[in-house]
Amino acid sequence: MILYSWNVNGFRAAAKKGFWDWFSERRADVVCLQETKASPEQLAPTDLDPEGYVGFWNSATMKKGYSGTACLCRVPPLNHRLDMPWDEWRGEGRLVHVEYPAFHLLNCYFPNSGQGPVRLAYKLGFYQAFLDYCEELRTKKPVVFCGDVNTAHRPIDLHDPVGNAKSSGFLPEEREWVDRFVAAGYVDTFRLFTEDGGHYTWWDYRTRARPKNIGWRIDYFFVSEELRDKVARAWIEPEVMGSDHCPVGLELSV
Repeated sequence: MILYSWNVNGFRAAAKKGFWDWFSERRADVVCLQETKASPEQLAPTDLDPEGYVGFWNSATMKKGYSGTACLCRVPPLNHRLDMPWDEWRGEGRLVHVEYPAFHLLNCYFPNSGQGPVRLAYKLGFYQAFLDYCEELRTKKPVVFCGDVNTAHRPIDLHDPVGNAKSSGFLPEEREWVDRFVAAGYVDTFRLFTEDGGHYTWWDYRTRARPKNIGWRIDYFFVSEELRDKVARAWIEPEVMGSDHCPVGLELSV
């Protein structure tokens, strides 16, 4: 199966910047989107369910035009759900979960901690709840997780780790959560194939960082350890425009 994840930073904007050309060329089995910033009534039927695909959209209900996730599935899943099963983590449209015979796939847009201590606490709580949810699902079958984690894990995962040591998205407590996820038995698939630096998935629009490749790797595919040997490829597509993030891909032999 070929899986993609992409924070499109507004689905309707990305659709005007070549998203559908990219989508048609890839013919992926599942395309996971984050930060869609759109509710179903704002989208055409062909957006919600592209030809040959079925779409599952989770839009923010607490604030219009905010957050949002979607899975576009060429291979129909066995089941799906929107959000984690606990009320405190609903309303921001941050998770779509689709189940396949061989694994659970969780598409998640993690909170950003840039608004201060309250939001950082919310983000860390979300991290823990998400890990708990993954572990619950994993008792039944392996887990694949993708999305915008909003954290660069290691110094190699951003251009300027020293200058960003106290920046949102690279705080010690944020990075420690990714450590906990890895310690629990989840594998950063990109690092199975690429050990060097300079590979990023997000670049700041405001500072025109992309042409200079001054970026951060904050978009990931993780698999639970049971699927490690099923990972055939994992890659980043930095040449694909249309958002301040680029797509990341995963091929699983399942």
